[in-house]
Amino acid sequence: MSQHPDQPAKVRLDKWLWAARFFKTRSLAKAAIDGGKVHLAGQRVKVSKEIAIGDMLQIRQGFDEKVIQVIQLSDQRRGAPDAQLLYQETADSIAKREAQALARKAAGGMIDRPAHRPNKQQRRQIHRFKNTRD
Repeated sequence: MSQHPDQPAKVRLDKWLWAARFFKTRSLAKAAIDGGKVHLAGQRVKVSKEIAIGDMLQIRQGFDEKVIQVIQLSDQRRGAPDAQLLYQETADSIAKREAQALARKAAGGMIDRPAHRPNKQQRRQIHRFKNTRD
């Protein structure tokens, strides 16, 4: 892919993730990279790693894991439509995320949730029960 004149040759990974709007701040992007939530070509990377066009990234956010290919480089944060032009998610990744979302939604109906929070008496009973089981 040809490079635009105003497009930088290389960009730090944390800056690119912030510019592509995967994270709200660069410090959140840094924390995710340090925590092993971002992989480049299947390997853990450092925050200062410079990425290039064509690199494959795996990004885990909450329950979702996205596999994306870097299409353009940018170190400036712009609007969401511009940010979506920086990358392309693979078809396998999209299908996998949608299948997992459906499975979570289906399992959500099976979880029994209480109608309200326990009152003081019920909390004491819960604490007594938990402490006597040891």
